[in-house]
Amino acid sequence: MIWRLEAMTESGVEGTVLGTLVMPYCSGMGNLIFTFILARKGGPGAEVMTNSLVNNVTNMTLVIGLPAIFWGMRVMPNQQSRGKKRRSTKEHQINRLSLLLTLTAVLFFTGAVWALTRDGRLAAGRGKLSSAFGQLDFGDGLVLVGLFLFWQVFHVFDVLKANVRQNRSFSRMLLVDLALLGIGAYATYISVDWLVAWILKIKTGFISAKHLGWLSGWLMVLPNAVLAFYYGWTRRPEVVYTSQVGDSHICIPLCVGLYALYQPLVVPAIFKTGMVMLLGATLVHFFFVAVFGYLPRFMGWVLVAAYGVFLYKGLIA
Repeated sequence: MIWRLEAMTESGVEGTVLGTLVMPYCSGMGNLIFTFILARKGGPGAEVMTNSLVNNVTNMTLVIGLPAIFWGMRVMPNQQSRGKKRRSTKEHQINRLSLLLTLTAVLFFTGAVWALTRDGRLAAGRGKLSSAFGQLDFGDGLVLVGLFLFWQVFHVFDVLKANVRQNRSFSRMLLVDLALLGIGAYATYISVDWLVAWILKIKTGFISAKHLGWLSGWLMVLPNAVLAFYYGWTRRPEVVYTSQVGDSHICIPLCVGLYALYQPLVVPAIFKTGMVMLLGATLVHFFFVAVFGYLPRFMGWVLVAAYGVFLYKGLIA
């Protein structure tokens, strides 16, 4: 996967486009297949939501926080390097604007799921309408999948406009890349199908059907984490950022929306904590990228600590 992504970068695909349109499907393929298998088998929708929340919160806290600690996450160059590379300043500015737009999409998508799961109920004996987290039905699934498709179409046309302006076309190797992705997707399908069947047979212990959403979420974060650490090590923070954010789009709203098209999805107990953590981390990233142009190292530690709180709330408390 890294081999082909590097080849696409060398062929002229910008880092933000790579992280938004290409890498999420590579790293998020497992989540999509997990959703399909669980929906086809009639598995619990709460595990799909748990899988998505674990995936997204891990991406936005731990997987971005650790590269920030080790290598820094400077989207905009500092004053010293800016003086040496004036020609790249415009590119960095475009990358920052694209990243801010992608982070804004996370806020909208997460907020949409939050709003759609709010069910109005009459409080007993008071006659007042209160709100509680309920479920996503077929109509909610259509809305969420439609939002995701609109977002992807927007980026495709944005890439096409950029190609026209720069008199550039797609590489012929794109078909080869898609074929390799298809082979990987089939291998992922076989392995995830076996994993789900195996876990569902285990009834006791931590590695059991009780924690299917958590276990699958951690497993499917691993490919994205490898990519994040690789591009952090090669000093490509914009790709680290957009890959994690783009992978979050695959889970919320696409995965939860697709499951809701099959059958109603009841939200799990960790839903509120995961949503608050996800929205909070996204706002932190938006603030530091917009104001300072980078994520400070100390905020990397804060995000890692926040992930620890998420684990405590979801698994212990």
